[in-house]
Parts: sequence; C-alpha cells; structure tokens
Amino acid sequence: MSIYNDSADDSQRQRMRLETLIRLRWLAVAGQSVTVIVVAFWLGFPLPLLACSVLIALLAAVNFYLTARYSPAHRLAPGSALALLAFDLSQLTALLFMTGGLANPFALLVCVPVIISSSAQPIRHSLALGILAAAGITALAFTPFPLPWFPGTLLVIPPILTAGFWVAIASTTAFAAFYSYRVSLEAAELSDALAATELVLQREKHLSQLDGLAAAAAHELGTPLATISVVAKEMERELGEDPRFGEDVHLLRSQSERCRDILRRLTTLSADDEEHMRHLPLSSLLEEVMAPHREFGIRLRLVEEGTRAEEPVGHRNAGILYGLGNLLENAVDHARNEVVVTAGHTPDRVRLVIEDDGEGYAPDILLRIGEPYVTKRQRDERAGGLGLGLFIAKTLLERSGAKLTFGNRQDGIPGARVEVEWPRNRMDVKLAK
Repeated sequence: MSIYNDSADDSQRQRMRLETLIRLRWLAVAGQSVTVIVVAFWLGFPLPLLACSVLIALLAAVNFYLTARYSPAHRLAPGSALALLAFDLSQLTALLFMTGGLANPFALLVCVPVIISSSAQPIRHSLALGILAAAGITALAFTPFPLPWFPGTLLVIPPILTAGFWVAIASTTAFAAFYSYRVSLEAAELSDALAATELVLQREKHLSQLDGLAAAAAHELGTPLATISVVAKEMERELGEDPRFGEDVHLLRSQSERCRDILRRLTTLSADDEEHMRHLPLSSLLEEVMAPHREFGIRLRLVEEGTRAEEPVGHRNAGILYGLGNLLENAVDHARNEVVVTAGHTPDRVRLVIEDDGEGYAPDILLRIGEPYVTKRQRDERAGGLGLGLFIAKTLLERSGAKLTFGNRQDGIPGARVEVEWPRNRMDVKLAK
C-alpha cells in the first residue's frame, strides 16, 4: 500500500498540518524582508521596493488570516494544500521576476514548494505544482527587469548562461522532488509494515492467552456450580421419586455433574500442561511450525544435527512461531517437491536452515530482501510474493535476537536458502538472563 493512492485512509495520512506551512511561510516572510532591506538600504542597489514590499505583505497577510481562522492542529486536504503551495510559488516567482529573474541568486528557491509537496502530497498534486514551477522558471528567463546591481552599471547575463540557469534550476527541482518523494514513500511503507507487524504479534499473543482465560473461567465458575450441584442433590433426595418433578430433578443433577467434569478437565489441562504450553523444546517448536504446511503436496523433511537430550528449551514466543511459519510458508509456496529444515545447536548458538528446491532468489531481489513490499522471488514466479509477510517475519525474528541470512543454495543445486541463528541464551530458558 502506498500513501499515494486514492483510498480514504491514505487521503487522511496525506493531510498536511496547516501549522507546518504557516511556520515555513513566516520563515519565508522573514528571509524575503531581510534580503530586500539589505539589498535596498545596505548595498544601495536600485530595487522596485514598493512592489516587493506589497508581495511580502500579501504573504504575511494570508498567513495572519490562516492563523486567526484555523486552529494549529488543522490539517489541510490535498487540494487546499496544493492551493497554498501554488500561492507561495507564485508569490516567490513574482518577487524574483521583478528582481532579475534567473540571474537572481535566490531563484533556486523556486524548488522549495515542489519539494514540500512531493514529500507529503499525492503524486498528481505534486506533478501539477511541478508544471507550475516549470512555467514560472521559464517566465523568469524572459524577465525585462534587470538584476539589482551597482548604480550606473548594467549587469548583462548572456543568453547561454540564462539557459544554463534554467536547466540547473529545473533539474534540481526535479531531482530533489523525486528524492523527497521516494524517501517519504519508503518511510510510509515502513510505517505501515511495522504497524502490521504489531497487529500480527498482538494477535498471536491473544491466541496464546486463551489457555489462561479458560483456566480463569473454570476457576470463577467452579464455586457457583458447586452450589448448584449441592442444591440439586438435596432436591433429588426430596423429590427424586415424585412423578411430576423427579425426572427434571435427575436431569438437573446429571447436567450439573457434566458441567463440573468439563470444568475439571479445563483446570487439569491448564495445570498439567502449563509447562508444556509455556516452554517448548526446539524439536517441538519446529514440529508446531511445520505441521500446518504438511498438507500442500510438498514433502517437509526435518534434519536434526545433535541430540534431543541437549536441545534448547525456550519460552513459547508468538513472534518466533509466526516468523518461522512465514519463512516456511514461502519455501513451500516456491518449492517443486521438497523443503528441508535443518536444526543445529551448540553450547553458544542455535541455528536453523530452511531450503527449498524451487528457482531461488533473483539477484536484484537478494539486494532488497526483507524490505517491505518486495513482491517477487523470480520474474516468472509461480506463487505468491515475498512482500509484507517476509518483512514481518524478518522483523519479528530479529526482535527475538535472531540474525537472518538469505541466499540461494550452492554447488549448482537450485533453490532458496534462509539461515536463522540465535545466541543460545535467547532460546534456552536455562541460560536466559
């Protein structure tokens, strides 16, 4: 998802704060005022002082109006922001037009509104502002007003130099705007991806807490159910042979006993399996990760390097389970016949390697692997992409202390290879600090 599409959510995120523009405009008013004063009164250059003052005062007046009319937290719709930036660009262009055009050393400031727009506005609005800036730069090249200079001296700029100024300012505007657009786009994608990561991790944690909720429910329901059971026994003793109520009383007693058995099983499950649910040996963790992917026609093979007697036993970590599951899912999606998971452990490290027999990663994808929205493994891929899911998996595993290495299998064997390695103390409760 890009912040530059037309969805309602994206439109909300594209709204610029009015206070930001107002502060930038006050900075522009101050800079223009100081420049005019220095040029006119300190350097003594001839300058259309009245016209320049009117333009600067107009910018200040609009700023005063916006400050009084709207609250500092007000956010501008893209169209309103475009109108304000276009006004700023027009005011600056008019000021430069009367003070030498492209020969004015401050002509480069024409690119500023375009850069601001490209960093926060939809792409179509930035393009419109860029076209307006190009028209303004062209108009500046044909200004009849000379550059303010020493009295009695006319500074003539050769046409070839004016053309060079035009190319330099236009190319600077285009390059800076594109760079700003790309940086803001990547920042927005990263923000979206991290938000999705948090949601996924939260969901996994909620699922892992269901056992505790069941135990709590069993505990809370135990006392009132015990009272119901005692009352049912007393009613059965008194009314058990009654032809009108006896059958109902027997049913009430049997159902209360059934409820007690259900709660007893829930409580026993939580008490007996609590350690199993909270702690997982490495082999059990891998089996839990691999189990959902055994029904897709791809053979899954686990190779264990080392004995299970010495394998690490770690906390059940929703992030690790989800991250490894996503890596395995990608391997299964792209494999032809088999996925091999190799698990090894030493006194210092825990290492997992996931290999498939598919086409592997394209060289250009390997350079960007793990970034949000990388969507291809090979250009002629057969399965789903490696976009946000792989980014989430990488982020969650790195949070657990893992180091991930992506690559292709060696020795001419086709397929992708992902290596995940942790310090032993991050995966073993006996060594955890």
